[in-house]
Amino acid sequence: MKVVGINSSPREKGNTYLMMSRVMGHMEKKGISTEIIHIGGKDIKGCRACDTCRKLRNETCILDDGLNTLIPKLKEADGLILGAPTYYADVPAEMKAFIDRAGRVCGANGRLLNRKIGAAVIAVRRGGGIHAFDTINHFFLISGMIVPGSTYWNLGVGREIGEVLDDAEGMATMDHLAENFIWLLEKTGGGLGG
Repeated sequence: MKVVGINSSPREKGNTYLMMSRVMGHMEKKGISTEIIHIGGKDIKGCRACDTCRKLRNETCILDDGLNTLIPKLKEADGLILGAPTYYADVPAEMKAFIDRAGRVCGANGRLLNRKIGAAVIAVRRGGGIHAFDTINHFFLISGMIVPGSTYWNLGVGREIGEVLDDAEGMATMDHLAENFIWLLEKTGGGLGG
């Protein structure tokens, strides 16, 4: 089984990464293969609504900015963890562009994400994290993915790098999220596939 994480924080090893690593560390202990891919600060462009992905159905986007290297990883994964810091009560532009384009390409090519397992992980300084959490969950749900819950919303509070590790409730939420994600992977045999 394989779980791919997409980290949209411009701080590659910042709070978002630390929370994603916490969840994925539990998975690795269970023998699940994990990979975190950093897209924060990269030039991921927004969708142009050209509909070429629907016309060609070749599992690629016409824009050549690195997103196409992620599509095969998403297709092969049994689960996805999308991580984001909170920017003005939402996800950063890189995550929004990823959601719009990867969602469109995957949807146009036989719903490549259908019945895979997905979880959002959000770093927040103070407020607005629920909206960012919702943005990612809307992507999962429209893609037909299965979303496990936890003991609270998947948020960790902290501004400076490492401060989320002092958020005991946030870290406990990550631990329980990992347990539920792993349970789903095991019950479904690694996701139910498209």
